[in-house]
Amino acid sequence: MDFVILSIVMLAIGVYGLLTKRHLLKIFISIELIATGATLNFVMLGLNNLGVSQAFLILAFSTDTAVSAVILALLVIVSKKYGTSDVSKIVKSIEEPEEEEEKSEAE
Repeated sequence: MDFVILSIVMLAIGVYGLLTKRHLLKIFISIELIATGATLNFVMLGLNNLGVSQAFLILAFSTDTAVSAVILALLVIVSKKYGTSDVSKIVKSIEEPEEEEEKSEAE
């Protein structure tokens, strides 16, 4: 049952990081911690049926790897486009053109 405690701790650390961090890479690491904690929980709960547990492990690792590659590619694109990795600065730079459009429409 120690794996349940470990997976809950990993989930808690991931959620804490997701809610408190502003840097895109730190948010990505928090998301990966959440995914790893959930994967660990599912795989260890399936130890009674070893075939299902191994199949789930292979499926989870392959999907996590594919999702990680896509997220990292998006992080690079966003960082290059906006010139920063700070989420609050990115949101401000996205909202500024929208506010200018609203002002020009009102006039």
